[in-house]
Order: sequence, then structure tokens, then C-alpha cells
Amino acid sequence: MTYPLLVIPFLLVTVVVTLLTARRPAFGRRMAASGISAAVLLLLTAVFDNLMIAAGLFTYPAEHLSGLRIGLAPLEDFSYPLCAAFLVPAVFTLLPRRQEVTA
Repeated sequence: MTYPLLVIPFLLVTVVVTLLTARRPAFGRRMAASGISAAVLLLLTAVFDNLMIAAGLFTYPAEHLSGLRIGLAPLEDFSYPLCAAFLVPAVFTLLPRRQEVTA
């Protein structure tokens, strides 16, 4: 299996779960915050993946990659932080609220 094919389920789950929260309060504000978080995570991924690959800490088999790169980092590496920036807040939004316990 190639890395681009591994990314597809993560992207689909992220899109579906995020869309399930579209009618919840503060959707627009949450999407803006997720967008900012995604930008920061993508920038950090670009910097640190390139540094780690340049240092020889890991490599990728070329036959399993799309061939698209940002510096030395394969494009596929950027999908996971992008998904995390949107999926984590969406899942949190869908979780039932805990009732406060008063003593």
C-alpha cells in the first residue's frame, strides 16, 4: 500500500466528523481556530520533517510516495497534522458534556 492511499481514510474521517459538527454552536469560530492551528502545525512539520530527513533520521521508500515534496518532506507527511487540527476539535465537540460534580 502506498502512503497516499493510507491518507485517504484519515481525510475522509476528518471531513465526515467535521461536517457532523456543522450545526453545533461556534462552528465558524472553531473552523477559524482549526485553520490557524493547521497552518502552525504544517509550518512546524515542514521545518522539522526536513531537518530530520536531512539529518538521516529516517527515509521513505520512493515507490510508496506520491513524488510531491516540500523540501525533502513528502507531501503525505502533511496530511496527518492537517487532519489532527480539524478532527480533534470536531471529536471533542461531539462528545457528551460532563456534568459538573458539586461537593
